[in-house]
Amino acid sequence: MPPKAKFSKEQITEAGLQIVREKGADSLTARALGEKLGSSSCPVFTVFKNMEEVQQSVIDAAKTIYKEYVDRGLTEKPAFRGVGKQYILFAIKEPFLFRLLFMTEQPIVSDLAGVLLLIEDNYDKILSSIINEYGMEKDTAERLYRHLWIYSHGIATLCVTGMCRFTGEEISTMMTEVFTGLMKNAKGERHND
Repeated sequence: MPPKAKFSKEQITEAGLQIVREKGADSLTARALGEKLGSSSCPVFTVFKNMEEVQQSVIDAAKTIYKEYVDRGLTEKPAFRGVGKQYILFAIKEPFLFRLLFMTEQPIVSDLAGVLLLIEDNYDKILSSIINEYGMEKDTAERLYRHLWIYSHGIATLCVTGMCRFTGEEISTMMTEVFTGLMKNAKGERHND
């Protein structure tokens, strides 16, 4: 009979999430988990097979937190700009989780069209918000999404690395200006077809 688990999967994941939030993903070790739980590292491995499973569980928990930001953005008007602002806000408020999800080297190097599908679990909801709100064709909406993600990611990365600070108003203005320019371009393309 296997030993009875001293801690639940959720408790271990939450402890791991707190370690990453406070010190970054590299600080998530079996020893650090044991210390955070007030135990040795042994109880961790009655629930998880190895640290890779723990790390994946923490990544999943970080994605859940990030999804809350996306969902808030989708309730704003316009929704797509709201998502961009929330993406940047997530980077500012949760810098280590942002690094974990969006600044970690990927095992598969993708082209620009595939990168969002690879790292963004909310891709379909965000793309649908563009198509529905602006009545765009899917390929035009995808191109707009990629451009604005690159721009949002750039601002978020500048914030998370401490290169720049922006006010909420500055972020909103920058996002609006870029979005407006891209929309004019997209409308011009439709009229030229």
